[in-house]
Amino acid sequence: MALFSKKNKECAPENSAVMPARVGDKELFRLSGMPQVCERELYSKLREQVPIIDACIGKIIRLAGGFEVVAEDERFQPMLDEFSKSVRIGASGQSLQTFVDSYLDSLLTYGCALGEIVYDTDMRGICGVYLAPVKSLEVKEGKKPFTREYFVGRGAQATKIKHRENLVFTALNPSPDNPCGTSVLRGLPGLSSILLRIYESIGQNFDRVGNVRYAVTYKPSGDGADKAFARERAMQIAREWSAGMSAAKNGEIRDFVAVGDVAIKVIGADNQIIDTEIPVKQILEQLVAKLGIPPFLLGLSWSTTERMSSQQTDILTSELEYYRRLLAPAIEKICTAFLRLVGCAEGVHIRWDNINLQDESELANARLNNAKARAIELENARNEIGA
Repeated sequence: MALFSKKNKECAPENSAVMPARVGDKELFRLSGMPQVCERELYSKLREQVPIIDACIGKIIRLAGGFEVVAEDERFQPMLDEFSKSVRIGASGQSLQTFVDSYLDSLLTYGCALGEIVYDTDMRGICGVYLAPVKSLEVKEGKKPFTREYFVGRGAQATKIKHRENLVFTALNPSPDNPCGTSVLRGLPGLSSILLRIYESIGQNFDRVGNVRYAVTYKPSGDGADKAFARERAMQIAREWSAGMSAAKNGEIRDFVAVGDVAIKVIGADNQIIDTEIPVKQILEQLVAKLGIPPFLLGLSWSTTERMSSQQTDILTSELEYYRRLLAPAIEKICTAFLRLVGCAEGVHIRWDNINLQDESELANARLNNAKARAIELENARNEIGA
């Protein structure tokens, strides 16, 4: 585990371009020429502060479904199945499915995922697969064509990772300028900042208007004695009112009795709280469109038709198949390395589960319709021959 022995270091505030904008007691962040290391830290904060973003990524991971690794040489299939179920993943995980779930989580959140195949001391077996933290990872083009170099840290403290043959790396939407990949959360910090400001304002408005406060006004009469003792009577009214409100918190009901011209009004009862449904919906539409999850899967009751929901589901299926294609090389490399150690020269292929039961039903209906069409064609052929 020497490749990733150094812990991730926090982004230095004096060198970073993270610009905090305080709203109440919360800190929101925006991108302004931010280094990639700090940008990944921002994406982690986004998932913590905006639940719908975290829910979208979680649903994508679960909807990606399970898989089965099939060895081309059937004699090694039982050993490969046992390896897939029992291989250790990091400090607390087990099975290749656990690795794929965490690997996809990193891929979606940070735009890249990195793992290391850990061999035992005599290189005769695989101890496990280590999922590396990528917040401080930097990928550059190698000196030779079609090669990559990996660095942990940044600046003068960056350390080059050796033994690249043991690494498993995947980048999401890489480009020549950014071979490390692009997160699906890119472009969302600004919208998320506005959304959190709206929610913060809603809370402040309810503290000001929704939490009822009272104004107790005592007006002395024209009597001289009443004016002389106005201060003492006002203090007595204040004590009794405070005692009555404190008793109400404990479930005790007390009547408030006062003599003279005493008026009690609710502060802020006439104010109207601004309707935030439309701006919040507009921002959520942008978030959902970027993450590619149909709204009804997130419990958002937006008006939609059955045909539109079916089309959204088809689009989601194509997105999930794209992520599966990205995950396949990493799974194949790990399983192929295991088969080489047990003496198998053949490769593997991955058999993915159907995404949901609706796909199973549609495939079954398609097979039934094909069978009926085939039967009708055979019947017509026999009738033509008999004629």
